[in-house]
Amino acid sequence: MIKRVAIFVSGGGSNMRVLVEDMIGDHPARPCVVVSNNPAAGGIAWAKTQNIPTIVVDHRPYGADRAAFEAALTQALAPHAPDIICLAGFMRKLTQGFTDAWAGRMINIHPSLLPKYKGLNTHARALEAGDTAHGCTVHEVTAALDDGPILGQASIAIEDRDTPDTLAARILVQEHRLYPQVLRRFAAGDRSPLFLQG
Repeated sequence: MIKRVAIFVSGGGSNMRVLVEDMIGDHPARPCVVVSNNPAAGGIAWAKTQNIPTIVVDHRPYGADRAAFEAALTQALAPHAPDIICLAGFMRKLTQGFTDAWAGRMINIHPSLLPKYKGLNTHARALEAGDTAHGCTVHEVTAALDDGPILGQASIAIEDRDTPDTLAARILVQEHRLYPQVLRRFAAGDRSPLFLQG
C-alpha cells in the first residue's frame, strides 16, 4: 500500500523538493500535503506549482502556546490522512504531545552527525571542535530535540579551507542524497540505518 507523506517546511524547502521529486515510479510513498508555519515559505509556493495540497498554520498568533498551535496543525492535517510526516527544515520545536501522537511515523533531517551538535549552528561548532568529519543525520522524531533512533547518516571530510558557509553548502548536497534514500526505505518498512560517504 502506498504511504501518504506530509512534509513540513519553514523556508525554501530544498529537502522537501528532493523528497517530492523522488516519490515517483516504484517509490512506496507519495506526497499528500506540504505544511508550513510560515505564510511566506518558498516551499509552499513551489508545492502549489506541483499541484500538491498545502497547509499554512502561522505559529505567531499562538504566541507561547505550542499546544494550541499543534492542535491547529493536527486539525488541518486530518483531512489529508498522512501515514508519515517528514520534517524538512521545519523550524518549530514540537511538544511531546505531538511527537507521541506520531511516534514511529515522523522523521527529520539534521545537519550534524548525531548525537553530536544537536540544535543550531552545527557547522561552526564542528569547525570549532576541530572535527575531521561532519555530516547529516535522518532520525525518528521524539520529544527530545534532535534525538530518536538514527535511520541514516552521510559524512564528509572537513577540509582545511572550510568555513561554516562552505561546510553548510557541502552538507546540503549530502542531505539531498540521504533523505530521499532513507524515506524510500522507511516507507517500505526498513528502519535499518543507512550510512553514506560523501
